Amino acid sequence: MSTETDIHRILQKYWGYKQFRALQEDIILSVLEGRDTLGLMPTGGGKSITFQIPTLAMEGIAIVVTPIISLMKDQVDNLVSRGIKATYLHAGLSVAENRKVMEKCLNGNYKFLYVSPERLESTNFIDRIKKLNVCLIVVDEAHCISQWGYDFRPSFLKIAALRKVFLQAPVLALTATATSAVVTDIQEKLQFKTPNVFKTSFVRDNISYVVRHTTEKVGELVHILKSVPGSAIVYVRSRRRTKLISDELKRNGLSADYYHAGLNIEEKEDKQNKWKSDEIRVIVATNAFGMGIDKPDVRIVVHIDMPNSLEEYFQEAGRAGRDGNRSYAVMLAKETDKVVLRRHLSEAFPEKEFIRKVYERAGNFLEVAIGEGYGMMLDFNFNLFCRTFNLPVLPTHNALRILTQAGYIQFVEEIESQSRIMILANKDQLYNIPTTTPRADEVLQAILRTYTGLFADYVFINEDVISYRYNLPQETIYESLLELNRMHLLHYVPRKRTPYIIYTTSREEPQHIAIPKTIYEDLRKRMEQRINAVLNYCFREDICREQYLVEYFGENSPQPCGHCDTCIEKHKRTTHTSKDVQDGILYMAQLKPRTLSDFIKTLSFPQDEIIEMVAMLVDEGYLEHLSDDTYLNPNKSA
Repeated sequence: MSTETDIHRILQKYWGYKQFRALQEDIILSVLEGRDTLGLMPTGGGKSITFQIPTLAMEGIAIVVTPIISLMKDQVDNLVSRGIKATYLHAGLSVAENRKVMEKCLNGNYKFLYVSPERLESTNFIDRIKKLNVCLIVVDEAHCISQWGYDFRPSFLKIAALRKVFLQAPVLALTATATSAVVTDIQEKLQFKTPNVFKTSFVRDNISYVVRHTTEKVGELVHILKSVPGSAIVYVRSRRRTKLISDELKRNGLSADYYHAGLNIEEKEDKQNKWKSDEIRVIVATNAFGMGIDKPDVRIVVHIDMPNSLEEYFQEAGRAGRDGNRSYAVMLAKETDKVVLRRHLSEAFPEKEFIRKVYERAGNFLEVAIGEGYGMMLDFNFNLFCRTFNLPVLPTHNALRILTQAGYIQFVEEIESQSRIMILANKDQLYNIPTTTPRADEVLQAILRTYTGLFADYVFINEDVISYRYNLPQETIYESLLELNRMHLLHYVPRKRTPYIIYTTSREEPQHIAIPKTIYEDLRKRMEQRINAVLNYCFREDICREQYLVEYFGENSPQPCGHCDTCIEKHKRTTHTSKDVQDGILYMAQLKPRTLSDFIKTLSFPQDEIIEMVAMLVDEGYLEHLSDDTYLNPNKSA
């Protein structure tokens, strides 16, 4: 059987598709030929299939490095639901769970092992995976390996170490957005044997890019959502504002809900499912929403707050119109946004003395002595830390990020994990257990009736479901499982949400903390350039929006798109005369008194031409400006 036939058979068997999307087959065949490959594919382009199918066609296991733990879990769940064996390792798992996963990988029980990049910093982990038959190394969100990229993560630099361990395994790097400099840098950092890039065009013919300048963003948002039917995403920058804006949309009669990373797993899944099934039309979210969520019929994506880079914007806006139908990506802008974005720059790179202060206080907070801490991984309650030392949240968060890039610590963002259980005892031992917690046996029997596979592996459980289904108090479930855990009848890992700090060097005196130019001054300059690009995109009226985006990512765009707001505005200017504007205004004002806003919203002429013409018609007596700020045509003709 030929390779082409084989991969089409796998596609049909597990995914039910007969044909690949653009570039998928090219990338898959490149990987199967053993070539290092960089796939540059837009959001929703089906990146995961490009490594899942070749792995299923080869002997061995794929190691998939990805920084997004929620996406890691979603992909594993998706593979398992298709009958494909996959698992993952990240900092949120217990030692026992890590050991169990590795044992199963070594026994050849899995085809895919997803890992967070931080795992690669453990020499013990590297030593253990040396025994695996690795057929492919996959790097998702590959732009994170480049200091030229918008989301550089130093832990990604450790991925190159895998190449020395698995000499024969090709590397497949995947990303949705990367400039020409980042494309080159990714290949160098991952030690590609020869350059090899597959990329789709950044042009999305079915998306109209629009910038709306307004001082009343929420009001304009309501107007847009009532004007454009269909499913919508509204992106904001703060968790608090997701709910505030969602509530405002509901007050205006729109079906809306909110989403951010601080919600628990059950809430996230409930909101996602209602939006995907069209029970909710509009989801107001931070950038935590969208990764791995495939909804092809999103008609409009609105950014009510400006992102820090066009890379972020393009990826988020690209969640519109995956079905190929006409869709809109709208940015709401006002003059004060310029000040806000500049402030983001100073918050992202706080003063070096402040960074040293954060390092010192984090050590005190975690009770790590000078000269100690190397290799320690500690729960780190970030919000409590900020409150304890009265530290500003964003600069403190970014100080920890810079300390991570400088190599002094590893700050692992908030990880949420569901509760999970594995039964350690045999079935006979689970009868007549002498527990002291009332109803513990009832809790155990409820779990055994609800979940399968408990004796073979860790199984995710939901205490809320058990409580509702069997009328058991939450506290009883929790206390019972803790006691059964102490009796070694089962291993119970309660759900929790917490960030971590890992000390990658022993704790230093603050005056010895050196912040290199490459991760402070150089990265600050690059962020400033990205912010300037966003401001140019939003506030220049002489550019085609799509052309500007496409050329930013290094692709030639010989002609304007014809369907962004500036192209449409330019078309209006070249297809009408001043008499057309005059006639339109006089006709409307002849029927009844009109406000200036009425003229602007109704007539399809440039706003500045309408305002100028109204003023001239008033001056010349053809329009009467009434006391209620409306305009009337008293003469009936001009």
